[in-house]
Amino acid sequence: MADQPQKRNCGTMIVHNRLLRTNPEYVRAREQSENIWFDYRVGRRAVERTGVTVIPVVVHVVWNKDHPEQNISDDQVKSQISVLNQDFRKTNPDVSTTPPPFLPLCTDARVEFVLADKDPGGNPTNGITRTKTNTVGFTDDNGVKSAGSGGADPWPSDKYLNLWVCPLGNSLLGYAQFPGGPTATDGVVILHSAFGNTGTAAPPFDKGRTATHEIGHWLNLRHIWGDDGTGCSGSDFVDDTPNQAGPNFGAPSFPHVTCSNGPNGDMFMNYMDYVDDRAMVMFSKGQADRMQASLDHERASIGTTKPVMTSPAADVATLKFNDDPGTLKFGDDPITVKFKDDPITLKFKDDPPTLKFKDDPPTLKFQDDPTTLKFKDDPPTFKFQDDPITLKFKDDPSTRKFIDDVATLKFADDPATLKFGDDPVTLKNADDIQTSPLADAFKHPPTDGPGKPISSDLNLPGGGTVEFPGPQGRGTPFTLATGHHSSAWTGSYPEAAARSMAEIEQLLPQYEQALQEINEAVQQGNLTQQDLEYAERIESEYTQLHAEYIQMTGGR
Repeated sequence: MADQPQKRNCGTMIVHNRLLRTNPEYVRAREQSENIWFDYRVGRRAVERTGVTVIPVVVHVVWNKDHPEQNISDDQVKSQISVLNQDFRKTNPDVSTTPPPFLPLCTDARVEFVLADKDPGGNPTNGITRTKTNTVGFTDDNGVKSAGSGGADPWPSDKYLNLWVCPLGNSLLGYAQFPGGPTATDGVVILHSAFGNTGTAAPPFDKGRTATHEIGHWLNLRHIWGDDGTGCSGSDFVDDTPNQAGPNFGAPSFPHVTCSNGPNGDMFMNYMDYVDDRAMVMFSKGQADRMQASLDHERASIGTTKPVMTSPAADVATLKFNDDPGTLKFGDDPITVKFKDDPITLKFKDDPPTLKFKDDPPTLKFQDDPTTLKFKDDPPTFKFQDDPITLKFKDDPSTRKFIDDVATLKFADDPATLKFGDDPVTLKNADDIQTSPLADAFKHPPTDGPGKPISSDLNLPGGGTVEFPGPQGRGTPFTLATGHHSSAWTGSYPEAAARSMAEIEQLLPQYEQALQEINEAVQQGNLTQQDLEYAERIESEYTQLHAEYIQMTGGR
């Protein structure tokens, strides 16, 4: 397409620097944000949300009256939501292409997105608005975010993530507003031909990664090279992303070494670099923590939380049917799977589905030995109310050895018969448990960290309740495990600043004077492109220098 850029260009830092120059409240909000994040980095705070944050999204499709193809389909919008959920939950298939040295840093950011089903007035909606405009192309000036300037007005930004999809000029693929900016312009803007992975989406930005990149900004992530041009002095304020000299484009070969960051070089496959869609595949652990810190604070009002849905490992769960096909129900759409002789290993990308089987019983094979689950209803329904079931056995399932913090059973109605090895264990009432092979698990409940027992109960149709005392009260699911929940990552102390306090205090006024001169030149409108690049570098260096000052003074 004629308007499709061939090189990634993000306008977020243009918006950021403009707000720094013109909006004192934004400056204070950004300083507070970095101070809070510094506390997380040095371990004075820990991430508060332990589950997955589900964020309602409204997509404002704004299209030029002479280009109806810009009025993208509902399917294209839905494809983008699907990409976002894969990328932010680390279920994207191409994450496996991450070079081995960086693979341990890939992480589940614990954020999901859903199209809103209620508008601000409480009325049903599909989460998509459509606006026809006379505007040929919008820019980074936020014009698309207002009906008065040919765009669409936002929904309340404290309750919804506003995504505007539109024609963009100046070779822009998109831009976002960092947390702390004006509510009237909060949200993300994406070029229509870089949105989703179908319809008008065109290469090299046809896999939906532009929205992943820009929403990363919306959740407080910086560009991975630190926005210092091509120097090595910038920082994204995340400890596990290597320092690198400027953005990468296209699809680089590993390793790409800059800023003496060998042997592994740049983390160019990170969503916050400038590579093509096919080359960006991961967020780092530090970036996930920074996004979670934003959800704890600046973005605290948005979204709801649900338990983390842990996908089973590739070699853990095998479903084996006897003769007839089984039906796997994912959401509302059933999928019939026919098996011949060999079992098939299923990997679930999103929420665990409702499993409905025609046969009785299905066989679950764990690594070596089978475990048979027998159900009373026909076809049986393996149904969970809220929490997923993830069964991971170490060696022999009959020994009932669970890996730490993995097995949670929560049944909607009647309990199932669990068959371990050859002996079935039917849980009908509390007395049965005390004499069953599961008794040891009940005697030694798991803990939520050292010395804090989880309170769990299991209500059985035959009468009686098995309960463990603890701080969480009744109603939590019983956990068949004896491990511990992982403690929150608290970061590590950064290296000592290279500059002394006296040096920083001497440099700050010089940078402030330079910024004042830049601002005056901007108002006069006589800046060249070279001047603009210089201004961006000075502002970036000032931001970093001020952050160092805040760190050295302990946030005073």
